Amino acid sequence: MFPFVSAKLQLPEPHQALPGRAEVMAVPDAHLVLGRPLVAPFPARCRQVLLGMGCFWGAERKLWQLPGMWVTAVGYAGGVTPNPTYEEVCSGRTGHTEVVLAVHDPDELDFATILRLFWESHDPTQGMRQGNDVGTQYRSAIYVMDQDQEDLAKLTAQQFGNRLSRAGFGPVTTEIARSKTFYYAEAYHQQYLARNPNGYCGLSGTGVSCG
Repeated sequence: MFPFVSAKLQLPEPHQALPGRAEVMAVPDAHLVLGRPLVAPFPARCRQVLLGMGCFWGAERKLWQLPGMWVTAVGYAGGVTPNPTYEEVCSGRTGHTEVVLAVHDPDELDFATILRLFWESHDPTQGMRQGNDVGTQYRSAIYVMDQDQEDLAKLTAQQFGNRLSRAGFGPVTTEIARSKTFYYAEAYHQQYLARNPNGYCGLSGTGVSCG
């Protein structure tokens, strides 16, 4: 393996990470499809989760299509560098993975349904890659906001992992952790596949169902 590829498969130590910046990324006022604000405050009844399943373009489209999803936005989380750019994240020197902020109304869309889509829409056994997309920014992740979400995420990871194992896949590598700081991605990434319906989408599941 070439050295630059190998480096992109390892998370940087804090002292190795890029410094980033204090300026927050500017994003559109409203979601292109759902028409709601991309930035908090969100309705008090809504809950949030950050989901990483490879390239965030296709992942966001999957999530905004769920009935009861209030709003989605793409960005970066799980790393060190504050307010990174896309190019910095792709360098492997921020520690971030590409994620989708999913804000949902639990009365219309429960967390279990979101997790089912998450597990079935990508391969959570691939470590620092997703298909042909290679690097730490493509790792599978669920960054939860509370104990209930964490418990259900871990339970479904175990259950789906058992199904994957019976189908011949390796162990689940998804990172499940409490809330990480979410940094919005650049405006052109937000709802990218709504603007570019034929754009790249590397999202591909394993063919294994949650049952």
